[in-house]
Amino acid sequence: MTQPRKLILINHNDFYQPLRQNLEARGLESICDQWQPDGPLLDRTLACFVWFYDCLRHPLQVWRLKQQLRRHGVPLVAWNRDAPHYLNRSAWRLDWLNRARLLDVYATHTLIDIRTFADCVLYLPNAADVTRYNPGADPATTLTHLRDPSGYQYDVSFFGAMDGTRHKEMRARQAFFAALAEKLHARKIRFLFRESEGMSVAEQIALIHSSRINLNFGASCEYGAKVASGLPERCYGIPAVGGFLLCDQRTHAADDFEIGKSWAQFASLDDAVAQIDYYLAHFDQARDIAERSHAHIMHTHTYAHRAQKLHQTLLAWHQGQRGVIK
Repeated sequence: MTQPRKLILINHNDFYQPLRQNLEARGLESICDQWQPDGPLLDRTLACFVWFYDCLRHPLQVWRLKQQLRRHGVPLVAWNRDAPHYLNRSAWRLDWLNRARLLDVYATHTLIDIRTFADCVLYLPNAADVTRYNPGADPATTLTHLRDPSGYQYDVSFFGAMDGTRHKEMRARQAFFAALAEKLHARKIRFLFRESEGMSVAEQIALIHSSRINLNFGASCEYGAKVASGLPERCYGIPAVGGFLLCDQRTHAADDFEIGKSWAQFASLDDAVAQIDYYLAHFDQARDIAERSHAHIMHTHTYAHRAQKLHQTLLAWHQGQRGVIK
């Protein structure tokens, strides 16, 4: 009798812990650094995960691993949260990897790239890590308090990496917030834009709760990209704690949220100012969106949901169902 496959191999030192923990919560076991797994181990293995960039940096090692996996019907999987930037990897290397098809399942937070890297492509966006980012022990009370307009220290805030001098992928974000700061200052709108380095989770949540509007603009993984596509983790974490998010337009926003009901966005610097003016003047409407977004996050966009989708995809792969999955 064939034993159930409940083991996942993780050959990726930085595999995202919230996803791993939620896979294990589904009854899966995980072990690391298995580049030469034996047959008995592979016969009970559901999937083997590698770092996407190891396919580019150490293709021969990954290819040898793939041969072992193939003999025992185990898919080789990578989850890429850097597309379409790919950490400045050369286009020819990416094109080669796309043709080589080393991967069996390619999970990604954006589907805008023409490269797919595998026959089975899974849209697997970021999510909310609700073990850390949540509205507290009494969510209803927190959301009620956030309905009080007098309880806010700032009208608008942003925290995140924004040092374009040190990191070229942050230059657009740095320039955007510098220009926005001038416009908000002229309107006497209270704002705080700051680097997130050194901030604890508690400090981040406190800032979100003290800001009527929490912004997102840009992402390092989009350096050189023509459009903003995948949603950064803050797009799920801010609503998860009850904050109101106003985000730059993103291709996948309509896949994960309902625009205007659980998602608010802006198209340009001037539109950001207009949307800020609007939502400051329509505070209750902003809170309605924030609360709908919070409920939607908890129902659809936690890492428990991502683990469920990934697990189901891997089970389906073993049953021969392999293709683009949204």
